[in-house]
Formats: sequence, structure tokens, C-alpha cells
Amino acid sequence: MSGFFSTFIVMWIVVMIILMAIGGFFMFRKFLKQLPKADGKSELDWQQHYLDETLHLWSDEQKALLNELTAPVPELFRTVAKEKIAGTIGKLLIDEGATTLTEDLLIRGYIIASPKRDHKFLRKKLNELAIDISPYEHLLLDERKEHVPQ
Repeated sequence: MSGFFSTFIVMWIVVMIILMAIGGFFMFRKFLKQLPKADGKSELDWQQHYLDETLHLWSDEQKALLNELTAPVPELFRTVAKEKIAGTIGKLLIDEGATTLTEDLLIRGYIIASPKRDHKFLRKKLNELAIDISPYEHLLLDERKEHVPQ
């Protein structure tokens, strides 16, 4: 065997191991989210429950705003991101006893459900849409886990 070919095979093996590790990590995270908690429902079950309970409150305009806010998410993950954010918004709606979905609830739910790295884009997008961001500064600056209603 030539030196080039054996080097190629070793590099290919390293690349495959790295790709399998990355894929395994994301599959394991999904598996953990599907495990039932103490109440018998998993995170994904609760997310779907909140979506089902509040889907009728979403207008086309609010769906369009959610689509616009999730635009920077890669298309492969966008549906999952929308479901997670909509589930968090649904939880806020139910916990606060709201009968309508307002722009305020939508933005708060988006901030709580989205990772901190997305907040820079959110600020920019809300400024473009001429939406005042000052009522949400405390959510954007603090850790988001502290603001999820229990």
C-alpha cells in the first residue's frame, strides 16, 4: 500500500468517527427529551400538549411573525425550533390564563425558548419591525431558565 492511500484511509476513519459522534450526540439529546419525567410525560409530550391546547389562538399574522423570527435557523432544524418556541408560548398562555395570543406573549415566549446566541438577531429583527424592545430587556439580559413559569 502506498503512503498516500493509507493516510487517506486513516483520515477517512477519523472523519467518520467524528461524524458518528456528532450524530450520536444529537440522537442522545432527542432520546433524553423523550424519556418520561416524574409526571409520566416527557418534554416532547408536554410541548405537544401546549401546542394542541393553544393552536386555535394563533392568527396568520402571528404565525408569519414566528416564521420571520425563526428565519435564521437552518431549514433542517427550523420546524423543530418553531415547535419548541410555540410550545413555550403555549405554556405561557396557559400559565397566565390568557384567552388571546398577543405580540407581547409571542416575543416573551420566543426569548425564553431561544438560545442566548439568537438574541442578537432578535434585537435586530425587532428594531426592523419597529417593535419596542425595552419591556423585554430583563429577559434578554438574564438567564432564560429563571423566567419559565413553573
